[in-house]
Amino acid sequence: MAPSRSALEVSGVLLSVGAWLCSLSTALMSSWLTLSTELLPTESFELGLWKTCVVRDLGSLECRPYDSFLGLPPDVKLARILMCVTLAAGLLGFLLAIPGTQLVNSCHGHKRTMKTAGGALCLAAGILGLVPVSYVAHLTVVRFFDESLPEVVPRWEFGGALFCGWTAGLLHLLAGTLLLASCLCVQQENRNTRAPRIPLVRMHRGRPSIRTGSEYV
Repeated sequence: MAPSRSALEVSGVLLSVGAWLCSLSTALMSSWLTLSTELLPTESFELGLWKTCVVRDLGSLECRPYDSFLGLPPDVKLARILMCVTLAAGLLGFLLAIPGTQLVNSCHGHKRTMKTAGGALCLAAGILGLVPVSYVAHLTVVRFFDESLPEVVPRWEFGGALFCGWTAGLLHLLAGTLLLASCLCVQQENRNTRAPRIPLVRMHRGRPSIRTGSEYV
């Protein structure tokens, strides 16, 4: 096994696992958006996909889950659905990529197929994971600079979960790229190790010799 292919496989699998953990943290974190006001300087509010929280200066955290899914804002609904799909695709991606590596002594006839599928799922998870965090960030920027609202009205700002989600999406894309690149290395190695063709040697037929009369004597 070539060292370069082994490095690509191991790096891709490790990055896919790290990206999935970051995506899981993004989905569970309550700090998608944060809000602080001058009227209540000792408290700040956090908005997540599953709950809203109040953070006090003394370090206490009080959270309350949402009452129903139908009553959620459309952006929170979309983000929750896409993050669940991202987690499913990322989990299936690295579960397929692990037995597809040459370090695992199993599935010898399907390693390339499993690794290709794992890489494609990692790319899909990266794209799906970037959509909700980018969409929520876009809406936050639009609402923050909305001139129709008075300046005294508090605005939501970016929370730590958005940056964690962007990191997870980029790691998923990088992991999928490395896994697919290792598949191309396998194809190139197979092409280089093919048995060389044996050139055909053309046999030239000599001209018939003309016997003279003295040869028969």
